[in-house]
Amino acid sequence: MKKILMGNHAVSYGALLSRVEVIAAYPITPQTQVVEELSKMCAQGKLKARYINVESEHSAMAACIAAEQAGARTFTATSSHGLTLMHELLHWAAGARLPIVMANINRSMAPGWSIWTDQNDSLSQRDTGWLQIYCESNQEVFDSIIQAYKIAERVLLPVMVVLDAFVLSHTYEPVDIPEQELVDQFLSKLDYPYKLDVKNPCSFGSLLPPEYYLELRYKMQKAMEEAHDVIIKVDKEYQQMFGRSYGGLVEEYRTEDAELVLVASSTVASTARMVVEQLRDEGVKVGMIKMRFFRPFPTQEVVNALKGKKKVAVIDRNISYGQGGIFCEEIRSVLYNIDQHERPPVFGYIAGLGGRDITPTTIREILSHTLKEDKPKENIIWIGVKH
Repeated sequence: MKKILMGNHAVSYGALLSRVEVIAAYPITPQTQVVEELSKMCAQGKLKARYINVESEHSAMAACIAAEQAGARTFTATSSHGLTLMHELLHWAAGARLPIVMANINRSMAPGWSIWTDQNDSLSQRDTGWLQIYCESNQEVFDSIIQAYKIAERVLLPVMVVLDAFVLSHTYEPVDIPEQELVDQFLSKLDYPYKLDVKNPCSFGSLLPPEYYLELRYKMQKAMEEAHDVIIKVDKEYQQMFGRSYGGLVEEYRTEDAELVLVASSTVASTARMVVEQLRDEGVKVGMIKMRFFRPFPTQEVVNALKGKKKVAVIDRNISYGQGGIFCEEIRSVLYNIDQHERPPVFGYIAGLGGRDITPTTIREILSHTLKEDKPKENIIWIGVKH
C-alpha cells in the first residue's frame, strides 16, 4: 500500500510496523510530528505501546535505556539541541549495549538560532558508539527504521536514523507501506539477552576497574566492525522481501569509468545524481557515491570506489571547527594508506549550513571548480559565502 507521507510520518510508520513497545520523547521542531503521530497511534489503539511524556530529551533517553534494559523494544526521536542534551546518555546507551533506535532530524546548532538543516547535531555525536544512517528520501527513512532494529538487535548497539529538517521531515513523498505480516517475518520479536531478570540476577552499570574497562570498549569496537557485514546482509534480506535496497553502507552511481567522483550524503545526493546525469550527457566522466552510513565508516567501500580516480570532490553540510568538513576528513584519512599513485586529491567543499539550499547550480559550480584545479589549494573550499 502506498501513502503520501511527510518524512516525519515515514519515521512514525516505520516505528509502528516495527512493533515498538515503549516510546519516550520530548517534542522539538522539526521533529514534533514524529512523536505526535505516534501518540495518536497509541491513543487510537493502532500501536500497542507505552507512550511516556517526559520533561526533557535527557529524560527521554533515560526512559528508553530503562525500558530497553527491561527487555522492551524502544524508540525515540529528537533534533539539534535535544540531541546534544542527550549526549551523556548516548554514551550510556551504547556502552550498555542497548539496541535502541532513534530518529534524529538534522537541524543546525545555535547560536544563531536556526531550525533549518545541517549535519552538525548528529555528527557531533559520532564518537558515542551509535551507528548512524543518513537518508535520502522518505521511502529510505521508513525502510531504514525497520532495518535499524534488525541491525541494532544483532550487534547490540543503538542506531540513529538521520533525515534532513524540512527538506524531508516536512516534505510529502509517496512511501510504500508493506503489510504488517511481512514486516513481522523480517523483524522478529526482541529477545534481549541481558535484560533485568530476577531469575538471572546481574549488575548493570556498576563500577568497573581498569582491569576490565579496556575489554568493554574493545568489544564495542568489535561490535561496530561486525555491524559492517550485518548491515550488508540485512539490506540484502530487505531487498529480497520488499524489493528495495540501498547498497548497504554506500551507494555508487556511475563510478565505474568516472575520472571525477563526487561524494554526497542525505538529500544532497538526490540533487547530485541529477547533475551527474546531466554532465554525463555533456561528455564529462563524473560519478557519485552516496554515504549512507557514517558509523561504522565504510572504509573498504570508499577505498574501492575512489582509488585510482583522478579527483574526488566531497560536499559537507557540516564542519569540524579548526579542521574541515567531517565526511571529507574521514575520507582523506581512509585514503592515506593506499599507494600514492592510486590516491586521488580530495577537494573538500562546505555548503548549505543552516539550511541554505544546495541547488543543481551549486553542485555544478563545485564540479567545475574541481575539474579546473589540479589539486586543492585550501583545506576547506567554502561555497556561497557572502562577503
